[in-house]
Amino acid sequence: MKAFLIATGVVILLLVGSFWWSGNIQSNEPDIISTTGIHWHPELEIFVEGEKIEIPQNTGLIGKHSPIHTHEDLPIIHLEFEGIVRKDDVRLSRFFEVWRKDFKEFSPNVSMTVNGQENTELESYIMQNGDKIVLRYFN
Repeated sequence: MKAFLIATGVVILLLVGSFWWSGNIQSNEPDIISTTGIHWHPELEIFVEGEKIEIPQNTGLIGKHSPIHTHEDLPIIHLEFEGIVRKDDVRLSRFFEVWRKDFKEFSPNVSMTVNGQENTELESYIMQNGDKIVLRYFN
């Protein structure tokens, strides 16, 4: 019985250690945002020549449910990922892919603010929870 308890303890320690080690390895990768998923809500507003463009409700929900989608609570974008989430998963360009729009479709000339601050990352921007992103397209 004593040998069984020792063996069980060793197995438990090995399992716990392997989970800790694998989680630690993943979290040290610079492109990983989370190893346990995210549920974030940035906002996105788009203006073309000063006129607001409405993003459709339920973008990313028709057919296959995308982890990047909208509901009726526009201008909120829902980022609902499980497991490992990488920076590329939450770039602004990914929302446009889900929407089936090219980022420069409205115009090649665009400026962006994030939380009221000018930002030049444009489609490469990594969206964060609570961001207020405004795109202004002009000719």
